[in-house]
Amino acid sequence: MADVIIVGGGLAGLFNAILLNRAGLKVTLIERKSYPMHRVCGEYVSNEVIPFLSSLGINLGELNVSRINRLEVTAVSGTKLSQKLDLGGFGLSRYTFDHFLYQKALAEGVNVLVNTRVEDISFTDNRFEVTFPGTTLTAPLVIGSFGKRSNLDQKLKRPFFYKRSPYLAVKFHLRMDFPTDLIQLNNYKDGYCGVSKTDGDRYCMCYMAHRDDLRKCGTLQALEENVIRKNPYLDDIFRNAEFVLDKPEVINEISFEKKSPVDNHILMSGDTAGMIAPLCGNGMTMAIHSAKILSEKIITHYKPGSFNADKRLALEQGYARAWNKQFAPRLWVGRQLQHLFGNDTMTALSLNTLNRFPSVAQYLISKTHGKPFG
Repeated sequence: MADVIIVGGGLAGLFNAILLNRAGLKVTLIERKSYPMHRVCGEYVSNEVIPFLSSLGINLGELNVSRINRLEVTAVSGTKLSQKLDLGGFGLSRYTFDHFLYQKALAEGVNVLVNTRVEDISFTDNRFEVTFPGTTLTAPLVIGSFGKRSNLDQKLKRPFFYKRSPYLAVKFHLRMDFPTDLIQLNNYKDGYCGVSKTDGDRYCMCYMAHRDDLRKCGTLQALEENVIRKNPYLDDIFRNAEFVLDKPEVINEISFEKKSPVDNHILMSGDTAGMIAPLCGNGMTMAIHSAKILSEKIITHYKPGSFNADKRLALEQGYARAWNKQFAPRLWVGRQLQHLFGNDTMTALSLNTLNRFPSVAQYLISKTHGKPFG
């Protein structure tokens, strides 16, 4: 029997698994797909994670990451904001990173179940039951790291699930002539698209759009031609880049509504606990940091064989406080920044204003990033 069952094997799930396993807990991680896999993600990571990765013995040089230290934000009008990223970041595909962490978890003794879809999670008598086809597992603790939106959110009756979101996201991998040290955020009607280099010779292009625009256009290709490529920078990429995935990765109903870091006694981590607007480009960083915070709280409060309701309450309250202290301000800034973009006129006005006041632009960028942590 496991001490902790982790449902979802993305970045948050994998880092939780590795950290808790190293602390001597018995961990089972359940992932509905198999590695390696592509995920909808901008694939940019802030350098704030580097001390933490180094403490785990993860050498980014071995993963062939790109180093990113410049930002451009563009509008349909052609207006462009250019800024240096003081902290900077790196590009690394989820295909590479998740698979690397999966292999690391296996090598260190984590029990990983792939191609396994969890059907339900229930809590009774201070213990969880996690059900998937043909099997029910029990454990004192469950971590939810099942991503941006899942059928489990509906099963758990999480409030955000019932507030329909109008956004979809699409990710491509490309080969093209583009600066390796640049992340570019290109705006258009009702959405924006991030472009930056990942590992190897590939670039990630991930865009968000409104479902009404897709409905009007009929297909993703028509949406790209009639809405997204109105931005001249994106039109140039679509004209000249080589698209290397067989098909794009797509996810519907991306929600930026507030979520709870603890729900039905499940400890939520990564996007399952809260998602920053993709415009801020830091979801991977938040997933990694949230796993560190959660694992530390579990290690502090959980002792096998003596975990009662009072200790559970202390763990849940301590984690919720720590999560909100670290991430709530960043999520709020992300939601406010999102209001400045998505409308062609407002975007151009915002960029022209920020070009006149570069110190304000730097301040806003800093608020979407955290401080280095180890």
